[in-house]
Amino acid sequence: MPRSSLPNAEARLLKALAHPVRIQIAMALAQEESCVCHLEARLHLRQAYLSQQLGVMHEAGLLSERRVGTFVYHRLANPKLRDVIRAARAVTGSRGQPIPRLDPTDCACPRCGDTPRAKSRPPRSGRRREPA
Repeated sequence: MPRSSLPNAEARLLKALAHPVRIQIAMALAQEESCVCHLEARLHLRQAYLSQQLGVMHEAGLLSERRVGTFVYHRLANPKLRDVIRAARAVTGSRGQPIPRLDPTDCACPRCGDTPRAKSRPPRSGRRREPA
């Protein structure tokens, strides 16, 4: 087969998704765009580890982002990625656990930090909230 007809784009896509955490991230972002602190609260993974996986996904072109101040909100670059994940789950027969919804009290970003419960709780370790 000539090199020019090899399915390189498809291989890059599948390689970028070929990690359980990246699939979890994609599943979460299929529901709504999220900052790293949202993903940290939902997936119960460390921020540094999530950032590393997000970097791989960005480099592969799977994600896009929008900035609000110092916060970066990530989203799927192409909504059809949902279909890829659904197809993989259908082929494997995987039911898996659904990605939990975000509890705003677990997140200190501008979207969540204004909730009454979030304001009354002290910030999580390593997080600073700006004075109101």
